[in-house]
Amino acid sequence: MTPPDNPKLRFDAKTSVLNSVLIAEDDPLFRRILQSWLQRWDYTVTAAENGRDAWDVLQKGDAPQLLILDWMMPGMDGLELCRRIRNGEQTPYRYVLLLTAKDDKHDVVAGLEAGADDYLTKPFDVDELRARVRAGRRILELQEELIRAHGALEFEAAHDRLTSLLNRGAIVDALHREVLRSLRTQDPLGIVMADIDFFKKINDSHGHLVGDSVLQEVARRLIATVRDYDLVGRYGGEEFLVVLPGCDARDLVTCAERLCRSIADTRISDLDVTLSVGVASLRQGGHRFLDSEALLRAADAALYTAKAEGRNRVAIAPEAAAVAGA
Repeated sequence: MTPPDNPKLRFDAKTSVLNSVLIAEDDPLFRRILQSWLQRWDYTVTAAENGRDAWDVLQKGDAPQLLILDWMMPGMDGLELCRRIRNGEQTPYRYVLLLTAKDDKHDVVAGLEAGADDYLTKPFDVDELRARVRAGRRILELQEELIRAHGALEFEAAHDRLTSLLNRGAIVDALHREVLRSLRTQDPLGIVMADIDFFKKINDSHGHLVGDSVLQEVARRLIATVRDYDLVGRYGGEEFLVVLPGCDARDLVTCAERLCRSIADTRISDLDVTLSVGVASLRQGGHRFLDSEALLRAADAALYTAKAEGRNRVAIAPEAAAVAGA
C-alpha cells in the first residue's frame, strides 16, 4: 500500500492551476492587451491565436481551467470550442468566459447554450473583465472545495477513523473482488487474519488512549511491512485482515511471520505487543475455496488455533499445512 500524498502539496498545485488562464484570441494586439491585464492581476497566462491551438492546450494535463475565448476566430471559433469542451466531458470543469462583438439576445443565448458560463460584449470595461474573471475563479474554487469534501467523505466511508486502514466493509469487499479475480486468472491469493494478543488487558491496565496508540502503531507497521499492492484493513476491534494477491501457501507463511516480527521486535508505547495470526490460501493442497466467506472462516479458525497454542505465532488453515510443510 502506498502512503497518502501530501495534502498541502496537492492544494498548492491546484491553487497554481486555478491561477492560470487560457486566452484564445486571433487579434494579436487585443491578445497582448488581455495578457497584460491578466498578468497585472497575478494570473499566469497561456495565449493561443485560434481555437485549434487552444484545443491542443486543453489536451494537456496541467491546462488552465479558466478560459477566455473570442467568439470569432479562424479554424475553430469560440462557439465550436465551447461545444467540444462540454461534449468531451473533461475533468476538471473548465469555466468559459466568451468574448463577442455580438450583442443580439439570440447570439447571447446561442453562446450560453454552447457551454459558455459567462460572456462579455466588446468593447468592454477593464474593471468589468476583472470582476468576471474573479467570479469565474470563485466558481472553480467552490468546485474544488466540493471535490475535496466529496473525496474526504468517500475516504471516511471506506476507512477506519482511528487507524486510517480500510474498514471492515471495505476490506471484505476488496477481498471478494480479489477472490473473483483469482478464480478467473488462476493466480494464487492468500489472507492473513491477525489479532493483538491480550489487547483487553492493555486497555484495562493502561487506558484506552494507550490502547488507541497501540492500534495505530500496529496498523502503521502492518502497512510498512506488506507490498504496495497488498490490502490491509481493520476487521474488528483489535483484529486485522491482510489480503495478499499472488501469494501462495508457502509465501503466505513467510509473510505472516514477518508481520509478527514487525510487531514483536520493538516495543509499542513501552509495552511488549504481539500478534496471533491465522493464514489461509485460496488453493490449499487439494482444497479450493470458492468464495471469500469460506476463506475468511478458514483463516479465522487458524487464528483461534494460534491463540490456543500459546499466541505470538502463526497458524495455518488445515488444508494449507501440507503445502507449507512440503
